[in-house]
Amino acid sequence: MSAPERIPPRSVTPPPDAAELLARGELTVRGRIREASNAALYCTVSHDGRDAACVYKPITGERPLWDFPDGTLAQREVAAYEVSEATGWGLVPPTVLRDGPYGEGMCQLWIEVTPEARLLALVDGEEPEPGWKAIGFAEVGEGRTALLVHADDERLRRLAVLDAVINNADRKGGHLLPTGEGRLYGIDHGVTFNAENKLRTLLWGWAGEPLPQEAVEALEGLRKGLAEGGTLAARLEPLITRAEIDATRARVGALLASGTHPEPSGEWPAIPWPPV
Repeated sequence: MSAPERIPPRSVTPPPDAAELLARGELTVRGRIREASNAALYCTVSHDGRDAACVYKPITGERPLWDFPDGTLAQREVAAYEVSEATGWGLVPPTVLRDGPYGEGMCQLWIEVTPEARLLALVDGEEPEPGWKAIGFAEVGEGRTALLVHADDERLRRLAVLDAVINNADRKGGHLLPTGEGRLYGIDHGVTFNAENKLRTLLWGWAGEPLPQEAVEALEGLRKGLAEGGTLAARLEPLITRAEIDATRARVGALLASGTHPEPSGEWPAIPWPPV
């Protein structure tokens, strides 16, 4: 298998008023995304002569979870967007909390993906080829196993850092959205920011490796923003609890203290199921 094409991150970003359009526009439901575990509606939003496609997840459509308070997933999605924006990496599509046809919920800009992009693969052998990082072995039927790998891609590495900060408990392959412009977005951040360690992800390929300098700089910015009275802390206060903000602050501090990507704790399943 050949190494994946390396596409450098680009400065292309969604329109600067995308969040305003999502927050103020008229929301029209066009259909339901049936693959989603919670109610997720495909919509259009229109305001002042502009329109866009988006995803609307009403709080009333959230399924109860044993380890997260009921009715909080939409707020966590918005909180993940706020942290992503604070890094300067723009890894989460513009996301707002707003009222809609089925009550308050999360509204997120729809991202068109490039199906040809190869970020994950199953390969024979015990070691990944150049350009790939090993995740672990997976059963592929008839008693056979294969090595699950992800691309050694700077965009994925940034997302791995973000997931460690927000304590993402469900980073699956289907939550990775590469675009034709060379951007990579992560979506579905409802199970994040738990005060307990719940990091479950496919992006373990850099576990234990030193953090790149750009990650250290982004983390330093987060630490400043999360300090008491900091801008990011103020933006998160309406979305997650004080204990969860304190835990986020502690995770940032721990990453900076170690200077390395986190490793699986052994106290929680490290890889989500199903992985894709």
